[in-house]
Amino acid sequence: MDARFDHHSNPVGAKVVKYIVSAGKAVADSTLPAATRHLVEIRASQINGCAVCIDMHAKDAAHAGETSVRLNLVAAWREATVFTDAERAALELTEQGTRIADAAGGVTDEAWANAAKHYDDDQLAALVSLIALINTWNRLNVITQQPAGDYQPGQWG
Repeated sequence: MDARFDHHSNPVGAKVVKYIVSAGKAVADSTLPAATRHLVEIRASQINGCAVCIDMHAKDAAHAGETSVRLNLVAAWREATVFTDAERAALELTEQGTRIADAAGGVTDEAWANAAKHYDDDQLAALVSLIALINTWNRLNVITQQPAGDYQPGQWG
């Protein structure tokens, strides 16, 4: 598959990407655990069918020490015993925040309260922002058909 468009070679696209990357740095600099960030990025990307993001985030997570068992079970996290209660709360919030159009009420109060039990306000801000950012990346990449498979860990910073 060939990409339809290269954001980096277009002045407007490159500027947009620059600002999204900058927002991502604020999340990366937060106290939200790196393992949670990787799981959220992978799960949202699975839901959205963003192959390039799944490839990148799974490889980055493995490079950071995430186990293949956990990576292989992200899509079935509800039935898996390898995730902490906090990670499960983050994954539930990710799914509901990614599937807003599928849920008439959006994110449930229960999902929010469960996440708030495990994360402080700064971490919640980072988590919500991360969910929004990965959904943005997914949409940019799916719309422009970015190919997957060639990513090397750390390639984009």
